[in-house]
Amino acid sequence: MTLPTLAITGGTGFVGRILITMAVAKGWHVRALTRSTQMPEKGVTWVAGALDKPESLAALVSGTDAVLHVAGVVNATTRAEFEASNIMGTSALLDAARDASVRRFIYVSSLTARRPELSNYGWSKAQAENIVAASALEWTIVRPPWIYGPGDKDTLDIFKAARGGLVPLPPNGHISVLHVADLARLLLALVDAPEAGAQVYEPDDGSDDWTNASFIRAIGLAFNRRVTVLHLPKAVLLIGAHIDTLFRRSRAKLTNDRVNYMAHPDWRVDPTRRPPATIWQPMVNTHTGVKTTLANYRERKWL
Repeated sequence: MTLPTLAITGGTGFVGRILITMAVAKGWHVRALTRSTQMPEKGVTWVAGALDKPESLAALVSGTDAVLHVAGVVNATTRAEFEASNIMGTSALLDAARDASVRRFIYVSSLTARRPELSNYGWSKAQAENIVAASALEWTIVRPPWIYGPGDKDTLDIFKAARGGLVPLPPNGHISVLHVADLARLLLALVDAPEAGAQVYEPDDGSDDWTNASFIRAIGLAFNRRVTVLHLPKAVLLIGAHIDTLFRRSRAKLTNDRVNYMAHPDWRVDPTRRPPATIWQPMVNTHTGVKTTLANYRERKWL
């Protein structure tokens, strides 16, 4: 049996790194897009380019069986920046995949696409979903919830705060979570799942009904300490976003756009959109995943 050759965007990021490692371990060859020079890796062909360089996208998808589109902008200061990457970049990649007669197109979106009016990020993801769904390719859209796991620098800040015993959060709301390894397994499972065509999936780890506060306290348990959660009003968070943007500009992690969707009270997956058990089931329990993530942070000397 000849295993598929996969084209992957976002391969140098948090999710993409795990995805590539898993794909290669399964014996698949990977073609991965990169803006910068990468060290050679067995089973991986790095393709220099970007989503705004059509010739590099053509090289990326040439001879591949499936495209796993993971790349995207999460933080930006303007709607135009989100549009350029998340919408126009997705459209350009779809064009390249169509011209190369690629069989499958798997798009990693976001739960925020369900509420595009809340943020430019969610709006851009919803628009990209529409473009994917209108294409003639065999497509699947995956809307992950809060993704965490080894190598995640965004959640690292939460772990650092939990270690200190006090974590400032948005107003309390319900969330779903998913370990990065489970997300990667799902994306790979979709490559050869014809029943997943023209479907929108919202995966989670099947654990308890988390709130952002209870999830933070679960992180505290991994440290064997009690964590105090301080819920900040949206107005206070917007002030913090203004300060962060003022000092860190394009590198700011707290922006007005992020505050707008962070303050939404319910980011749980829709149970009717969970992937069928015949395709995929989560394997990493939240408490186990949090503990192994903490161990990885310590191994990397990030904590």
